[in-house]
Amino acid sequence: MVGLRRRCEVRLRGIRIPSPFDLDTFCAEVETRRGRPLIRRPVPGLSASAPCGLWIGTARADHVFYDPGTSPLHAEHIVLHELAHILSGHSGADDALARLFPDLDPAAVSRVLGRVSYTTAQEREAEMMASLIRGRSARPPRNTFGRVADAFGLAE
Repeated sequence: MVGLRRRCEVRLRGIRIPSPFDLDTFCAEVETRRGRPLIRRPVPGLSASAPCGLWIGTARADHVFYDPGTSPLHAEHIVLHELAHILSGHSGADDALARLFPDLDPAAVSRVLGRVSYTTAQEREAEMMASLIRGRSARPPRNTFGRVADAFGLAE
């Protein structure tokens, strides 16, 4: 677990996390880093039995979908989880794509990740990063060392 956390902290170095946290501001940061639009949309049909979140990367944009039937805090965490996949450069495929978006041309999709469980290394990394992103915005730096540690993505 310590190695996983350190890997995730390294990936988050240099990424501005707003404090207090604001999902729109953080999404704008990811858009700027990627140099492409990030589109977030609620999609009915995402649930516990299907992915509750889904990232579809096309040639022109990153699309993040989340379950609209959950709490606002859970929806935010789902989006952060998918953003963690994007920031980590993860890739994958999911058969839920055809069920959820039957009219989407699979050739137009360059990356797809959907989350149903946390059994893969990519899913554990994305979950850890989502938690770290939200956790960092919740704690103000205590002193100069704390601000320096935050700037370098180091745990205090």
